[in-house]
Amino acid sequence: MERQSTSGPGDYLAAERTFLAWIRTGLALMGFGFVVARFGLVPQTFGLSPWFGTALIAMGVIVMAVSTWRHIHQVRELRTGEDRFARPSALAIAVAVTLAVLGAAMAIYLVLVRQPARAQLENRRENAMATNSNSGIVTIPGSHSVDQTVAKLEGILQAKGVKLFAVVDHSGEAAKAGMTMPPTRLLIFGNPKAGTPLMLASPGIAIDLPLKILVSEDPSGKVWISYNAPDYLAARHHLPAELMQTLAVVEALAAAAAG
Repeated sequence: MERQSTSGPGDYLAAERTFLAWIRTGLALMGFGFVVARFGLVPQTFGLSPWFGTALIAMGVIVMAVSTWRHIHQVRELRTGEDRFARPSALAIAVAVTLAVLGAAMAIYLVLVRQPARAQLENRRENAMATNSNSGIVTIPGSHSVDQTVAKLEGILQAKGVKLFAVVDHSGEAAKAGMTMPPTRLLIFGNPKAGTPLMLASPGIAIDLPLKILVSEDPSGKVWISYNAPDYLAARHHLPAELMQTLAVVEALAAAAAG
């Protein structure tokens, strides 16, 4: 004999509110996961952040899919009058446990990564300040070989749609002349849409454009990345403050290649 439903409109509305709450939870997980994956847990570091972010996004998708199935099943239970409150919410327990595990993992990651990242950033700032004070050239240490750093820069420029005009292999040319020189490469790059306003504001800056990044290895095998300091170029050519951002891109490129 079929059980008669005793559910009223309030029960169906409560089920719908629960369903919408789970949808908000799924969207929040996906949004937070995107932020973690895109911007990282710690600025200027690369590592497990994309994995944590992807896991959160995947959890958000799963939550939305499972909550949809549970809502449909719950409405059916309301119609048939089944005892729908005789068990705990497996979805809520699973989400809580998974978030607790991910939270603990992210906390450990932050503790292990934050201090080394901060120390590395401070060292780069000190090196930049030391070299920027006199010649206007900023030099920061690299973490990869010259070839790897150049390849990384080429990939970043291509991804950002910045034209690479040339890669001058100074050490290669020295070898052709029968001389020995540590690996040294000069990348010349730019974007006419960004560079033209600079030259219109101060034609003399054309002597320093396109922008350049030098990747070189010292006699001890240490790799260094050098570029003209944006504030030095702005002062040298009397550029207005609103055009400084165009020159500042070289700093971000060098920092990304150094990491």
